[in-house]
Amino acid sequence: MMFEQELEEKIGKKGKHNADRSSYRHSYEPRKVVPGGRKVEVSKPRARTVDSKEVVLESYEAVKNDEILTRHALETMLHGLSTRNYISKSSISRRFARMTQEALAELLAKPLDEIDPVVLYVDGIVVAEHTAVCALGIDIDGKKHILGLWEGATENASVCKGLVTNLAERGLKKDGLLVVIHGSKALRRAVAGDVPVQRCQVHKMRNVLDHFPEEQRPWVKRKLATAWAEPDANMARKALEALADSLEKNYPGAAASLREGLEETITINRLMLTGALRRTLRSTNPIESAVEIARTTARRVKRWRNGNQVLRWTLAGLKEAERRFRRVAGYRELPLLRMHLRGEVLNTTSEAANA
Repeated sequence: MMFEQELEEKIGKKGKHNADRSSYRHSYEPRKVVPGGRKVEVSKPRARTVDSKEVVLESYEAVKNDEILTRHALETMLHGLSTRNYISKSSISRRFARMTQEALAELLAKPLDEIDPVVLYVDGIVVAEHTAVCALGIDIDGKKHILGLWEGATENASVCKGLVTNLAERGLKKDGLLVVIHGSKALRRAVAGDVPVQRCQVHKMRNVLDHFPEEQRPWVKRKLATAWAEPDANMARKALEALADSLEKNYPGAAASLREGLEETITINRLMLTGALRRTLRSTNPIESAVEIARTTARRVKRWRNGNQVLRWTLAGLKEAERRFRRVAGYRELPLLRMHLRGEVLNTTSEAANA
């Protein structure tokens, strides 16, 4: 009805003679349109001008676009909905693959100078025999952004170096940046230099407690939590070192685990952070929550073919997580954090030069 109405407005009513008519009807042709996320076959009326040019119907052009179907395919795949009653499984898969491949290419080429993150989180998600390494940034307004995604193990130095190099090439500035990681040595080497690094206190606590029997863990956990809660970095360091010394004889493995990267577990103490922002930056929870959503969206995949498929599905899940992102707790303190970070970088650089 829409097609017929538009055609009537363009060339006049059907069956009525008009000597001044510039166009004429030219039968019908079968075409497919996409209303409400599904393809439907319709009979489209045609018309030609007197010099044999096709008359374009704007109403048809509007509903033939399958972008809605492509977005619907993405939603369908992510939420595990059935499509067998109205669209083929292969069609959904092709559209999903095309859309996620385009999104992956766009993500890896997106300039970062406009985002200008204050905090950079890096973490990995293991899928089948592959690991997807994800980078998430927090801007000065406290908004979270997916910055990049690479395939490889988080302990693989070349992959981690490639990750950091890619971010730098796209405009990531190290000045005024805090990097939060869970403790990967390869990641730490990749961000080597004068960039302040905060080790995830939750992961560090877990690693230390793994060396104790269950009944001994509560008091060690309290000691660690109390030390990290110290507002003064020197006091926090002394408390952690004292704890490591007390564990040396009976639990040498726990002592060694605590001493490894100890200084980087109190970076937020040196930066004089307090309240909600300190709680946000003491762990990698902001990126782990996004990674968990990505892991959930991929749960229905029964067969993993290659690393590219892993990246595409992980990105689709991260995009789903991005829709749910909220500002991080304590975001109003981020401008102050940036000022402290720039001071931290200068102090670190001058100390290294004096050494």
